[in-house]
Amino acid sequence: MVVPLIVILALLFLVFMVYASYSISSGVYVKAFCKKHTTDKVVSLTFDDGPHSDYTPKVLDILAEWKVEATFFCVGKNVESYPAIVERMQEEGHLVGNHSYSHENNFPLLGVEKMVDELRKTDDLISSLTGMPVHFFRPPFGITNPWVRDAVAKFNYNVIGWSVRSYDTISDDVDAVYDRVVKKITPGAVILLHDRLPFAPELLSRLLQHLSDEGYKVMRVDKLFNVFY
Repeated sequence: MVVPLIVILALLFLVFMVYASYSISSGVYVKAFCKKHTTDKVVSLTFDDGPHSDYTPKVLDILAEWKVEATFFCVGKNVESYPAIVERMQEEGHLVGNHSYSHENNFPLLGVEKMVDELRKTDDLISSLTGMPVHFFRPPFGITNPWVRDAVAKFNYNVIGWSVRSYDTISDDVDAVYDRVVKKITPGAVILLHDRLPFAPELLSRLLQHLSDEGYKVMRVDKLFNVFY
């Protein structure tokens, strides 16, 4: 049976649309900083979904021990619950970005108006604690679409993606997650981690040791990409 050309084209278009939405590095809807083109051994550590009452302070302790600055994309409702942790992030030199207010599974389908409300509410919460405007955003799940594009356009955001995805939220095997990350690290990498996970501190400690052994320098994303307020 011969498949009509229109069916093939429709399937190809569907595949492209899925890729455009689920691959933040595609740049179809939103331009995102995902990897710095460089031969210098520099990387950026980014953490999503926090702050968490127990695990984020431990992550901050480890970063302080190594004298490393990271970037935290915080969920607004968690910022409300643990404001002192966000204040500590700022005080210790970390960059705090917006990761939506609710981080609900349906966030990419909320529509522009509701998305804008979530982003503005989270910006206001973060700014009230850090004293700084929020200019960095990572879409929940890394999903972009026309609604996300139009909502982001209302703000002066630098959208941050990643080049190394740890998949730490789908496996509790810290050895497997660690191995996956270190195999993918190259100069200019942006590494996606989550500070809400029980093994986040252990994973971070191991990664920092590996980066140190390999001669890498860890930088905040604004410094990595030279994009400032």
